[in-house]
Amino acid sequence: MRFVRNLIPLSVILLLGVGVACKKPAPAPMEQPAPVAAPAPPPAAAETTNDDAARLKAEADAEAARKAAAEAARLAKFKADAEAALKDINFDFDKSDIRDMDKPKLQAIADFLRTYPDAKIQIAGNCDERGTVEYNLALGERRAHAAQSYLAGLGTADARLATISYGKERPEVQGHDEQSWAANRNCQFTLQ
Repeated sequence: MRFVRNLIPLSVILLLGVGVACKKPAPAPMEQPAPVAAPAPPPAAAETTNDDAARLKAEADAEAARKAAAEAARLAKFKADAEAALKDINFDFDKSDIRDMDKPKLQAIADFLRTYPDAKIQIAGNCDERGTVEYNLALGERRAHAAQSYLAGLGTADARLATISYGKERPEVQGHDEQSWAANRNCQFTLQ
């Protein structure tokens, strides 16, 4: 028994020795390759890209400003031409015939409409304060249609001309004398 008692510790030592001797060493951990960073663009290339973007933006801004200025100039010219051309014409008492002295004004209106093919105008026939409301509305309408017909004869399309009669409801001049009445017997031309 003594032998067995000595045998057990000896076998344990032996087994441990064999186990240690047979055990394979753990492989050394492999190093992971460091991630490769994308190469940074050279500083000159980054500055060039920013310079190009800034230049393109400046060019686009300049072009937009040029277009805005051209549109503003076109609109200002249109308004100035309209103001110069759209002059009132007057009529004799109780008449709707176009007077010879007003024909150049109507020619200027026709020329304006020829220059600006998108422009449309409204022709408002007016009368002085004498006469009934109904009579003056009818007379104002005849005056507006006379101006419209004259402009159509000069080559203006009827679709670009609208007419309305205000009769004696919108006098241009307040007064009860011949001078005021003469000023109020008119056709007024306005842009639509």
